[in-house]
Parts: sequence; C-alpha cells; structure tokens
Amino acid sequence: MSGLASRLYSGDAGFQIVGKRKLWFGVAGGMLLVAILAMSLIGFKPGIEFKGGNEFTVPVSAGSSVEVEKAIDDAIKSVDAEASLVPVQKVGDAAYTVRSSSLTNEQTEAVKEKIVTTLKLNADDVSGNRVSQAWGAQVTEQALIGLALFVLVVSIYLVIRFEWQMAAAAVASLVFDLVATAAVYSLVGFEVTPSTVIGFLTILGFALYDVVVVFDKVQENTRGITGSSTQTYAEAANLALNQTFMRSINTALVALLPVGGLLFIGAGLLGAGTLKDLGLVLFIGMGTAVYSSLFFATPVLVWLKEKDPKIANHTARVLARRAAPAKSPAGDLPAQVGAGAGSAAPKAGAKPTVGAKAGRPAGRPAGKRR
Repeated sequence: MSGLASRLYSGDAGFQIVGKRKLWFGVAGGMLLVAILAMSLIGFKPGIEFKGGNEFTVPVSAGSSVEVEKAIDDAIKSVDAEASLVPVQKVGDAAYTVRSSSLTNEQTEAVKEKIVTTLKLNADDVSGNRVSQAWGAQVTEQALIGLALFVLVVSIYLVIRFEWQMAAAAVASLVFDLVATAAVYSLVGFEVTPSTVIGFLTILGFALYDVVVVFDKVQENTRGITGSSTQTYAEAANLALNQTFMRSINTALVALLPVGGLLFIGAGLLGAGTLKDLGLVLFIGMGTAVYSSLFFATPVLVWLKEKDPKIANHTARVLARRAAPAKSPAGDLPAQVGAGAGSAAPKAGAKPTVGAKAGRPAGRPAGKRR
C-alpha cells in the first residue's frame, strides 16, 4: 500500500483510464439511462415553494422553535392528516415562520384557532397566508437563466484558455453531473426546495474547478505532441490523469467531509431538516464531479481530439513506428558475414602464404641461407 501511495503521488501508478474509455462511457451511459428512467417514471417531489401552500407566522415569545413547530404540525394534521410541513424557520428575532401544503380558507382559520389555544397567544399574534406557486416558478426561471449564463461564460473561458474540444468536454461533464445528481434526488424522494436549486448551482463551480485542474495538466503534457514520435495524445492525456489523480482525490475528501457532516450529522442526527436538501445535493454532486473529471471529461476530450486529422495522423504514425520490426543501419551486417565481405574464401587444400609457413619468420626470403 505504501508503494502504491508513493506511485500515486508521483504519477507513476500507470492507471489505464483513457485506454479503457469505452468502459467509462458505458458506465456513464448506464447512469444516464437510470437517470432518465427515474426522472420519467418517478419524477420529483416539489416543495411548498413550487406547488403553493400556506404560511403561518408566530411570535418568538410563543416558545422554542421545537415547541412552535410541534404545535403548528398538530394543528395542521388535525384538519388534514396528509398535509406536509416545512420545518420552522426563524425570521430575524421577532417571529417563526412555518409553511404547510395548501389548505382551504376554513382549514386555515381552524389551524390558527388551534395554534392560539395551544401556545396561549392572542388571535392577532398568529397570521396565516397563502403561498403562491408563482414564487417557486420565478426561482426556477432565475436558476435556469443563471445556469445558462454560467455554461456560456465557462465555455468562452475554456475556449480562450484551452481549446474548443476541452470546452465541449467540460460542458459534457457538467451536464453529466447535473443529470446524475438529479437522478439520485429523484430516487431518494427529497422535496425540491430553493435550497436544492442553490445546491445544483454550487456543484457546478466545484465540478468546473476539478476539470480545469486536470485539463491544465493535459495541456502541459500534450503541448507540441505532434512533433514527437514516441507518445500519442491519448497516452499523454492518460499520464496527466495519473499525475493529478491524488490531487483530485484529496480535493474531494476535503470537500466531502464537511458536506457529509452537514448531511449525516446536521440533518440525520440533529434533525435539522432545512439542511438535508442542500446537503444531499452537494454530497452527491461533488462525488459525481470527481468521477466525471477523472473518468469522463478527459476520455471525452481524447475522443474529440482523435477526430482531428492532425492528431489522428500523429497517432497512426506513432503506432506504425512501434509496430515496424527493428532494422539495422544500412551496411551494418552481422560480424560473421562482415568478416568475409569483400574477400574470397580460401580454397580447400590451398597452401598458406610464405610468411605464414611454420618455422619461418614472416618476411624472410625463401631459399636464402645465412
């Protein structure tokens, strides 16, 4: 494990992420299919802010927030057992506000009377108003406008800072994050509230940060790649992923720990219901953003880049060079062949040269005596 950790931090783990992009595309496709089915068959559970309802206001002097919420909940359930209730919220230092599902005028008056009796208040201290769903529609419209502007600005920035393929891959990653998070939200059945909308807009920034970190390393590794004949674009991008892998994991852990505390401790153990919507969106969205930045955005980028003829030709050239058998330089032949090149082989039975005769020094004239 220590060796693996060391390789991860140095970028030498050698994970084949880009090389297995068909697998990651299949996983992403499966998640998107589940998301589409969930949102089509199950749908979303809109909160009171989006479907309308009633709002009751009680002064702080009535008691603690828990006492006020219980009194109003009992009063509402006495007239409509299936009515839903949004947890109490403190408005400044003067009053508590509680929202419920839509009630008729008669039911609203009955709830007010029961609240007055239970909390021992004056009739003028309790107010009950209807909440129009037009407010929720306005929030949704503003959120969609904000999302469109965010994607537009991000696309322009990425095209200027990097290139259009990286911009397209980043936007695809952002869309994947939003759809996957929305699917989980639909499956869990949490109500869609303004906090949910804020959470969706928040995860876009985190997802973009992680993608830009990875793409910055990809750009560094692939700068002038077509002038090299030893590495393809996909291999350089995969190396960048390995080099930023631990950075992405550490960033995710640092971000998910406080969000997990918000969701599981704040909403789960302490019962802070107003935190669960925001906590769930942030937790799922940030986790999905880490996955998409490592296993989706960069593979999409490589897929788009390999559509470029320049990159495609470079990849083919590198692969062809590797596939070609190793050739010796021209004129460089094996030693045993080169030893006889340019000279005739001695014939069988041929006499040795004079200087090579046994017992006679080389260079001494034959037949001459001292």
